[in-house]
Amino acid sequence: MFAIVSIAGQQFKVEEGQKIFVHRLAAQEGDAVSFDTVHLIDRGAEVSIGTPYVTGAQVKATVLGHLKGDKVIVFHKKRRKGYRKKKGHRQSFTQLQIEAIAG
Repeated sequence: MFAIVSIAGQQFKVEEGQKIFVHRLAAQEGDAVSFDTVHLIDRGAEVSIGTPYVTGAQVKATVLGHLKGDKVIVFHKKRRKGYRKKKGHRQSFTQLQIEAIAG
């Protein structure tokens, strides 16, 4: 059994017991969160497709922690002009563990 759910503006294919990284959520470590923007639920022989969401469906998860991703270097240069600009960025992530898919 799996579901397609929108979390923080991105769609994820999730199963019960799976750990995923999503863009940082405003929840504390150890909190239980639920998402009702479920686009599809596959129960093996039965498939529920939402228009755009499956009514009454919900994905429950637990926040395992917050962390940062790898550093990405952003470098701009214009040749022969002496123009160089270097910036770095580290994206903040939240790790979730999917507990249940209901609906």
